[in-house]
Order: sequence, then structure tokens, then C-alpha cells
Amino acid sequence: MKQRLNFFATAPELMKQVVALNTAINECGLEHSLLHLIKLRASQINGCSYCVDMHSREAKDDGETEQRLWLVAAWKESPLFTDRERMAFAWTETVTNIADAGVPAELYAEALEHFSAEELVKLTVAVGMINTWNRLCVAFHALHPVAAAKAA
Repeated sequence: MKQRLNFFATAPELMKQVVALNTAINECGLEHSLLHLIKLRASQINGCSYCVDMHSREAKDDGETEQRLWLVAAWKESPLFTDRERMAFAWTETVTNIADAGVPAELYAEALEHFSAEELVKLTVAVGMINTWNRLCVAFHALHPVAAAKAA
């Protein structure tokens, strides 16, 4: 696969604003470990290899275990995640796939048992942000680093 274009070079002023929002999300007060996990999960759903690679590496660098990273895709079947993380995954999946059924009232009510209203807004903006990055990277074929990997 070949990169189609560099969206940072093509629209630098707009991308500065995207980066500013991304920075604000990373500093919003939600646990960094949680943000890594939801970014990874949304990126898996969206098939964004660039973001799966990036967020797996960042999470690992911040102390996340490889086993938990491997099991993000199968979080429903794994006991390794806290109730708060599990709710964040459910929220992330629903918001990422929002066209399927919106956000059911039951999920919203359950989310408020694990997140304050402010935290839920922050989580939702974080999900929206990673979905923006995924769409940019997938649409324009952003390539993840391959120095340590071998192509098949």
C-alpha cells in the first residue's frame, strides 16, 4: 500500500486545530490508560493499522501489559478489564458505530454509573477524536512504521 497524501502538509492550518483538540483530550483528566484502550478499540473497529500500531505502542510505553493489549479486541470475553474499562469499551463501540442504533438509553444509564456526566462528555469527545484520526489515516493510507516488522 502507498500513502495517498500527507494530510498535515495538505491542510496544515486545519490540522493544527485537530492536533490542538487531540492535545486537550489527552489532558482532559481521564486516565491515560483508559484513553489508550479506547483509542485502540476504535482503531481496531475502523481497521486503522496506523492508529492500532501507534496506540498499542504508546499504551505499552505507558506500562500497559501486552496481554491486555492483545485482548482489547476480545474484551467482552476477558476478565482482565475493570468495570469502568468495560463500560468505556461498550461506549466506544456504540459511539463508533452510532449509525447502527444510536446510543440506547440503557447503555447511557449504565455509563453514568461508571462515569460522571463530565467524564462521559470527555470520553465521547475522545471517541470522536480517534474516529477522526482513523478516517484521515484510512482514507489517505497513512502508513505505520515498519522498520521492526516484516511484510508477508
